[in-house]
Amino acid sequence: MRYVSTRGQSPAVGFVDAILAGLAPDGGLYVPEEWPTLTHSQIAAFAGKPYAHVATEVLACFVGDEIPRETLAEMCAEAYGTFTHAAVVPVKQLYPGGFLCELFHGPSLAFKDVAMQLLARISDHVLAAQKRTQTILCATSGDTGGAAVEAFRGRANTRIVAMFPDGRISEVQRRFMTTAGDDNVRCVAVSGTFDDCQAILKDALSDQSLKQSVGLSAVNSINFARIVAQAVYYFTSAVAVGAPHRPVAFSVPSGNFGDGFAGFMAKRMGLPISKIIVATNSNDILARAFQDGRYSRGAVAQTQSPAMDIQSASNFERLYFEAVRRDGVETARAFKAFNDTGVIDIPPGALATMRETFVGVSIGERETSGSIVATLNETGELIDPHTAVGMAAFRKAREITDPVVILSTAHAAKFPEAVSAACGETPVMPRSAQNLAGKAERFDRLPADADTIKAYVRAFAES
Repeated sequence: MRYVSTRGQSPAVGFVDAILAGLAPDGGLYVPEEWPTLTHSQIAAFAGKPYAHVATEVLACFVGDEIPRETLAEMCAEAYGTFTHAAVVPVKQLYPGGFLCELFHGPSLAFKDVAMQLLARISDHVLAAQKRTQTILCATSGDTGGAAVEAFRGRANTRIVAMFPDGRISEVQRRFMTTAGDDNVRCVAVSGTFDDCQAILKDALSDQSLKQSVGLSAVNSINFARIVAQAVYYFTSAVAVGAPHRPVAFSVPSGNFGDGFAGFMAKRMGLPISKIIVATNSNDILARAFQDGRYSRGAVAQTQSPAMDIQSASNFERLYFEAVRRDGVETARAFKAFNDTGVIDIPPGALATMRETFVGVSIGERETSGSIVATLNETGELIDPHTAVGMAAFRKAREITDPVVILSTAHAAKFPEAVSAACGETPVMPRSAQNLAGKAERFDRLPADADTIKAYVRAFAES
């Protein structure tokens, strides 16, 4: 399996090189040269199988012969052995036609653990074999950083710097990063938004001198391994509610669009997904793109679902590339224009292709709070604000008649203030994370300046 850049100017690479690089040298994102497919019978055979087994089967399609199958299976078993639920990502029915896929049973109580626990083990395996080290720079809107720190802390071959927007994530989200006392971890509160953090990350990854001197890589969803790992729970949850014998839809709380694109990837591999509802909060760049065909950046609004407070969704570039029939020149032109002007007018043919799968729904703050209350009253489930956005979008998109799986992306206890303010109930922190509040925090505050952050990363790596 070879991987190409969405911008068409970088040579094709193998799986290992794609995940260690993160971003392609031309600034594009890696995608497979050809999409692998699974047959109806292969997907049906996933029913009742352990999650780690399904993960091994799906990932093997993309890894090829670069990691032995037995080694890959061992890594999957070890990664998902860190989850507190035997099913890893259990599915439960809440409504007629509405099912909740719980993605928060990992070490940091968020869906990012599903991919990050595996990525850390793959990276460790590859780096040890090549006798190399790497420095990870991570930009997070809340959950990616905590999951990355939990997955990579204490690992001998990796240093990690986690950037987060100062004052724009929940205390629990912050503490999952800042209470790690391991020598290979640094945390930085950036005086700006997540989009500022993401822009700094892309600038750093494009700096070839820095990249080579410190072995710079990324674990945001720009890293293709993250997308592959997230595609697995589309298969397991869809099979749990009847696929491949009937089509299934999904409602996906969306920020950087990694989860949404993972669903698109699962569909390309043969999973019968009828629609993916892209559920955004008031930072609705994605919802507007699918509704009116204009991908237009606005000012970032601070909401009770902070992991979705994004106005530049990196993985939309991967979807655009597919929708313009893998035209790297056009994709490079469009995203250079977006960088300069903040706007892409999606070509009509490409928009029609996107709409075959995606429906955009924007949910306001009052609707989010109302969704928490309604779900509690109607089902007894206490959900976090991000899941509430996905649940509200499910209620709105009533024209979808297929079973809908709502992705529950974080445990309610990660956002106790927002949940309590909405419904009057304070979620109970799982035992695995109850000691967070008593731990000392360690982080640095820096301006939203790429040169400052790059100097910080270099100094950390050299020390």
